[in-house]
Amino acid sequence: MKNSTRKENVMVLARHDFGRSLKRPLKRFWAIIFMALGFYAFSLMAVPYTASANDSAFAYYSGEIKQPVDHGVWGAFLQRYVVSDEEGLNRVAYGKVTAEDRASLEAYIASLEAIDPTRLGGDEAFAYWVNLYNAVTVKIVLDHYPIASIRDIRTGFRAGPWKRDVVRVNGRDLSLDDIEHGILRQYWNEPRVHYAVNCASIGCPNLAKRPYSGSTLDMDLDKAASAYINSPRGVSLKRGRLKVSSLYRWFRSDFGRKERDVVDHLRHYAAPELQMALAGKTDIDSYEYDWRLNDAE
Repeated sequence: MKNSTRKENVMVLARHDFGRSLKRPLKRFWAIIFMALGFYAFSLMAVPYTASANDSAFAYYSGEIKQPVDHGVWGAFLQRYVVSDEEGLNRVAYGKVTAEDRASLEAYIASLEAIDPTRLGGDEAFAYWVNLYNAVTVKIVLDHYPIASIRDIRTGFRAGPWKRDVVRVNGRDLSLDDIEHGILRQYWNEPRVHYAVNCASIGCPNLAKRPYSGSTLDMDLDKAASAYINSPRGVSLKRGRLKVSSLYRWFRSDFGRKERDVVDHLRHYAAPELQMALAGKTDIDSYEYDWRLNDAE
């Protein structure tokens, strides 16, 4: 009787240990799966966005076309629908855009697609890509309006429209990421590009009220940089703590290797009061970005 009881106890313990031994690898398995899913989800939301490829077809610009690109339709659209609020933020009256003006915007984008930008000069080509990027972004928002944020427009599992092919130039399908990261950032080495392209968000540098032009490009980029850096969306200092836009974290390498290089860049465009406040600063305390739509409604 005692031996029988002992055997039963041993069998129960064995089954218990076997069950525990099965649960351990299962727990590890599901832990790995959840970690992998979490990492994948984070990678989908991660910024900076990247181009699918750096297209060498758009690496060189001959300058053989001397006549500036006509951005008149885009300029009229901007004048009609971009308004500045009391804080200096340029907002777009998406809800007021007429069917006629939407058609004109689409025709303007099609006219840019018909141009070979590699025959333009460097500054004119830079302005061409920026205006194309911004016009297409506005069109995408209009296609999905009303929305709370451009990130509500999905590309597969990804937030935002930046990865989808949206234009065709020189026979090549391009996404917004391709234009910004695979062409503009790749071949111009110009950190002020971040103040020119607009992502339709409150946290973004302003959508300019007039098109970019090769003839005034340097002045226009300086003006855009100064406007953003001297706004609380770009830089703010409270009780000695420096908070800046997340742009300077996502794209730090465009402004320098370290935070002190970013601060030097900010100081260069800062108004006198902000310059004084930045004196002696070398580190950034926090980053912030507002993804809400830059809607005038």
